[in-house]
Amino acid sequence: MSTITNNTAGTQTTAGAVSQGRATARGQNDARPPVLAVVVPCFDEEEVVRSTAARLAALRERLIAAAKIDAASFVYFVDDGSRDGTWAAVEELHRADASIKGLKLARNVGMQNALLAGLLGVLGHADCAVTIDADLQQDERAIETFLDRYASGVHVVCGVRRSRSTDSWLKRMTASFFYNLMNLMGAKITKHHAEYRLLSSKALAALAEYRESNLFLRGIVADLGLRTENVAFDVRPREAGTTKHSPRKMIGLALDGITSFSVVPLRLVTAAGALIFLFSCVMMLIYLYQKYEGETLPGWAGTTIPIYFLGGVQIMFLGLVGEYVGKIYKEVKARPRYIRDEELF
Repeated sequence: MSTITNNTAGTQTTAGAVSQGRATARGQNDARPPVLAVVVPCFDEEEVVRSTAARLAALRERLIAAAKIDAASFVYFVDDGSRDGTWAAVEELHRADASIKGLKLARNVGMQNALLAGLLGVLGHADCAVTIDADLQQDERAIETFLDRYASGVHVVCGVRRSRSTDSWLKRMTASFFYNLMNLMGAKITKHHAEYRLLSSKALAALAEYRESNLFLRGIVADLGLRTENVAFDVRPREAGTTKHSPRKMIGLALDGITSFSVVPLRLVTAAGALIFLFSCVMMLIYLYQKYEGETLPGWAGTTIPIYFLGGVQIMFLGLVGEYVGKIYKEVKARPRYIRDEELF
């Protein structure tokens, strides 16, 4: 049945919803199989959403038959303000199969916020939730292994790519640089893990306590501190459509991750400022020595080059500090992270 909602659930999850999630969640050692929600964020994925739903529905049936999940388990599509027929396809799928559910956001808010909307949307309805990309390049069959780890008491199961052989040389290099840079800057994340993971109801309730607007879920999930294990999986070629992870979005994600979880760049600014100051002192001593020896030569280089150098460094550092100030500005305004437009449940 379709329900229309216009609440601004993006800023926070109410205490009632969190308590509901805790109250309905079964213990992980319970003999009964858990209710699983598979959260699938979508943005202009009309070409793949039907095939994705079919494959996930088939997986659901196999897991129910194997007594790995409860029959109340479902797939939850989150339409992140798509401009094509993605939501119409989700509505059609829901009418044909009640286990296919969906949430339509009022506008495009980005994958991180769409993922959060989906996870908080299933809080209280499921014992655990798995997030997976709409193109199903991430092998959905690994979900069975996720559930085995969950049954053993693990609260967070991270899907980690077994290899990046399907990527281009440039993609492999930039991915390696991204993960190394994130860890160097203090954002401790799992290497080669994107947004393919399982979260228990306890992890979902803990996630709901995080209120920041600048989301970096990989860092937040690692920050939960709950028992975590990794599961390797293989990546398959995309069947249709094009990837929505553009270089601009990936750079923005990296910037959000660094500025949300690390003050290392600000400390580097301080260290660089100190080094420049020491360099200036050394140059002054050299200049005084040469003047004493009568070896100074007139010219503009000694004046102009330092001015340009220091000016460029100052502008760069001001821009870096501005990034942090901008983050603070967004957090202080506390605007909704997303607006729920329509839900099929």
